[in-house]
Amino acid sequence: MPCHRCGRRQTDPVRGPSPWRRGVRSGQQVLVCPDCQSEDWTSDLDACPSCGSTALERRLGVTRCRACQWSQDVGGPSTPGAAARDDTLADDVRNALDKVLRRDRG
Repeated sequence: MPCHRCGRRQTDPVRGPSPWRRGVRSGQQVLVCPDCQSEDWTSDLDACPSCGSTALERRLGVTRCRACQWSQDVGGPSTPGAAARDDTLADDVRNALDKVLRRDRG
């Protein structure tokens, strides 16, 4: 995943923790490279509705605040057209399983 500000790709850290930071922007997890972490690098990130912190992370469709542990399971697609892609993906997976398992759909 590239830096959401400059597009630079993340590289493997030498040793220790990564200098890259993560956050949530418009409901999607993003990374910010060390060069883009200026004084106001968190200004365009989403903030926790409970405590106001920008220390949010998204995992498996759940947004969670690392500061106060608030969480929200966003039920449904987070981007326009995602529902159609999800339906298409589900159909593709179902068809692939039917083919591999040699099941007739009828």
